[in-house]
Amino acid sequence: MALTKVEREQIHDSKLKLQSVTYALSRVDPEKIQNLSDIQECLEDANKSLSDALRKPQEEQSNKRKPT
Repeated sequence: MALTKVEREQIHDSKLKLQSVTYALSRVDPEKIQNLSDIQECLEDANKSLSDALRKPQEEQSNKRKPT
């Protein structure tokens, strides 16, 4: 099912927040935050999942337009 415009905006905003956190944490000494590499990996996975969610409806729509 396709995302609504509001849902797409919310996901996009969330992606920007994740990117901001990722950047902020990259400037912190890794020894000062326990499991920082796990946190960074989680942020990367979340960003990828949100990107996939934004991409998916467009792919479904473009597949409907292609002649079979």
